[in-house]
Amino acid sequence: MIALIIGILVALVVTLAGTPLLIRLVHRLHYGQYIRQDGPKSHLVKRGTPTMGGLIINLAILLGWAASALYRYLSRGESVSLSAMLVLFAMLSMGFLGFIDDFAKVRKKQNLGLSVRAKFIGQFILATIYAVLALKLPTKNGYPSAQAGISFVEQPIIDFRMAGSVLSVVLFIIWVNLLMTAWSNAVNLTDGLDGLASGSSMIAFVGYTVIAFWESYHLKGGSHPGHAYAVSDPLDLAIIACCAAVACFGFLWYNTNPASIFMGDTGSLALGGLFAALSIATHTELLAVILGGLFVGEAASDVIQVGYFKLTHKRVFKMAPIHHHFELMGWQESKVVVRFWMVDLIFVLLALVCFYADWVVRSGLPI
Repeated sequence: MIALIIGILVALVVTLAGTPLLIRLVHRLHYGQYIRQDGPKSHLVKRGTPTMGGLIINLAILLGWAASALYRYLSRGESVSLSAMLVLFAMLSMGFLGFIDDFAKVRKKQNLGLSVRAKFIGQFILATIYAVLALKLPTKNGYPSAQAGISFVEQPIIDFRMAGSVLSVVLFIIWVNLLMTAWSNAVNLTDGLDGLASGSSMIAFVGYTVIAFWESYHLKGGSHPGHAYAVSDPLDLAIIACCAAVACFGFLWYNTNPASIFMGDTGSLALGGLFAALSIATHTELLAVILGGLFVGEAASDVIQVGYFKLTHKRVFKMAPIHHHFELMGWQESKVVVRFWMVDLIFVLLALVCFYADWVVRSGLPI
């Protein structure tokens, strides 16, 4: 518990103290946000707002976990978790890709950074590296950082290993690429209103904190009754998820309407990559669709809008992603954001109910 408190405090201090410093630096470098011209006219006043706030979010999560790991090493002699480092690699690598995209936008002085092709290639390379390492690297407790399959909670619904050793790795790489690309882009699409992505991510990572803590409490080989999980280093995963939630909380102080800074692709791609990696590491890839239901809805609205327009030359929504639709219906930006947070909270609570119900059934307990 002390290790968790240390991680929380460090992550919070870094975001609360570091964000104003980053705002001044970005102002000095003239790295302001460029607004899409086809968006709501009310957003044009946001032009020039400092961006790349994801740098401080990434740093807060990294330092929060590192401080916690250092305390556990000094007090109990615990070695560093490779599973945790892999999850952080997914976050930081996607964040680096987002940083390149943000930097390209401010250099071009427009809201278009990397091309879709370049971003896709970058995501493919980074996700493939993560997938291979997650399957092959040894861990402290002997359980893999990932399993070659698709799981709702722990047990694979589709086990890639049935296809053979080589093909199972190929299928897993494809699956990880799908998850990394989908979640990073879904969070990126959600980052369209002040505080929407940071607040929604905070709620979602609180959900993963609860899940990972429960798995650490009921880890195979432990003494606690009920179903036990074969997950690698879930306590570290819980600390990372908690640091992510706290980092988003601290950043939200400066990101609420009217925002003093945006997280940019540096933050949204990193948080999406972290969300995907946590779903893989906790063996809850399909449960994540419920837990991250708000992100799914945002991404789906964009896909539906584009697809329907290509077929009929008509729009389903006034504008996509769907948060802009409600803005154009006359809702105030703050109202859209708060109500979307409420929807996000409902999805997270529903996911936690499903997770607990799964544990009860597997434990043979009455519902």
